[in-house]
Amino acid sequence: SNFSFALLLAVSVFVIACPHALGLAVPLVVSRLTSISAKNGLLIQNRTSLEKINTIKYALMDKTGTLTDGKFIVRNVIDFTDETDILQIMAALEGSSTHPIAQSIVAAAKPLGNLKVEAVENIPGVGIKGQVNQNFYQIVNYKYLRENQLSYDEQKIAQYLDLGLTVSFLINEQQDVLGFIALGDSPKADAKAFINGLLAQGITPVMLTGDNKETAQKIASALNIPEFRAELKPEDKAEIVKEYQKKAGVLFIGDGVNDSPALATATIGFAIGAGTSVAISTADVVLVNSNPSDVLDMINISKRMLRKMKQNLWFGAGYNIIAIPVAAGILYPFTGIYIDPLIAAVLMSISTVIV
Repeated sequence: SNFSFALLLAVSVFVIACPHALGLAVPLVVSRLTSISAKNGLLIQNRTSLEKINTIKYALMDKTGTLTDGKFIVRNVIDFTDETDILQIMAALEGSSTHPIAQSIVAAAKPLGNLKVEAVENIPGVGIKGQVNQNFYQIVNYKYLRENQLSYDEQKIAQYLDLGLTVSFLINEQQDVLGFIALGDSPKADAKAFINGLLAQGITPVMLTGDNKETAQKIASALNIPEFRAELKPEDKAEIVKEYQKKAGVLFIGDGVNDSPALATATIGFAIGAGTSVAISTADVVLVNSNPSDVLDMINISKRMLRKMKQNLWFGAGYNIIAIPVAAGILYPFTGIYIDPLIAAVLMSISTVIV
């Protein structure tokens, strides 16, 4: 046809090809994702990691503070010697620690007064050591006693482990076990519903803890957790995350400083809002309400985000695949139908509104 008609169609093609719909397809969804998540107590710090949500098959999580309240109560103090007050000594050693177990021991010993403590040193994955009234003491876990073959009353300890209590031991410089403190921590009210929610989505929950195997087994059984790892050192968690990542995507939920490497290593890291600032700064998502069940909301929102992005992109691309040839006049020789630039502008606007 003539030049003016060709120019008319060319303008229609340029108008139809305007990529407004494609340009909105992702940013608009991201904007909604951020606002909906915030309303649900979810602070997103790294959105791109959420795009891997469909690869997630394992949910690894810390026990204390994540699945349990983290509010330990001293249930019993067993002193093997009359020469020392082990609760007072252990409280002195734990005085500067922020760990929930340490704070519980300090609170229980408050009415007894303070002892002079020096040269306190943390032992990762074991406990703490230092000098109290010029004598050397060490707080250790059950694993340390077994590994170093220390002499202890196994029967007396077993009755507390059977109750699912956490046990901390006090030893002296000669490696004599002076006694122990049994502490209890309760699962969060909605922890079991959270675990069942993960299982319903085909995600296997795995509990990680530095606690002894007996206590871990009790908590895992109570919450219906199929897999758990106990007596872990801080560095072990990140290695276990890598181990599971060889099979599929992994999300990790934690709250402490020692959870930070695992949070950074995981496909998606969730930090409990009431946790340490180090854990929060490392995580991809922060659970503002410190509620692990909010992870289920984030999983659902993330899956909807991906689905909506794909719908928008398919519509934006599909619209152009059909509309551009029509605007170029492919139907004109057979039907006499062509798209005027004004109609093209309306169609382009409609496509943007639809997205």
